[in-house]
Amino acid sequence: MVLKNLNYPLDFKFKISTLASDFNITDKNGSYVAYVRQKMFKLKEDVVVFNDESKSKELFRIKANQWIDFNSSYSLSDLTDNKNYGRLARKGMRSLWKSTYDILDSNDQPKFTVAEDNAWTKFFDGMVSEIPIIGMFTGYFLNPAYTVRGIDGKEYFKLKKMPSFFGRRFQLDRMIDINDEDESLVILSLLMMVLLERARG
Repeated sequence: MVLKNLNYPLDFKFKISTLASDFNITDKNGSYVAYVRQKMFKLKEDVVVFNDESKSKELFRIKANQWIDFNSSYSLSDLTDNKNYGRLARKGMRSLWKSTYDILDSNDQPKFTVAEDNAWTKFFDGMVSEIPIIGMFTGYFLNPAYTVRGIDGKEYFKLKKMPSFFGRRFQLDRMIDINDEDESLVILSLLMMVLLERARG
């Protein structure tokens, strides 16, 4: 199965009523694209992508390859077709300052990179969030953005954290056309990245 005919921008909206890291994905018309649920109390990251909030059908699975996520990579699998899409890999030490990830295909070949546009945004967010009262509102004015580039150097997607309380909204826009399989690979990678980045603050 591939994600196709998507109406951008896509909205990622986290639920604050559950302990788990769950979020809905809807398109520009408000139609459901998927429901993402991170399994709790797992030593390794384990994320399931469902058709909608009813969780009646599992579409994709994202799993970490090791316990510690400093240099972890995350396999991206299609549950309906039993297919391996590829994996998302964090760029170790570089990610301590500026979040950077590689997206690799099913043959483990680099296809895309995801990089934070401005590392200072996260730096100031971390500082200001420690200030009593004021820190509660950083989600309204300190919001990082990330760009997905292909190995051809072209910019394909832009992911932005939107102004919101508790940092619960992200928006994904497509800059140029891309084939359906690569589009699915990128979107699955960004689902995992959003969970990782949100957990980091």
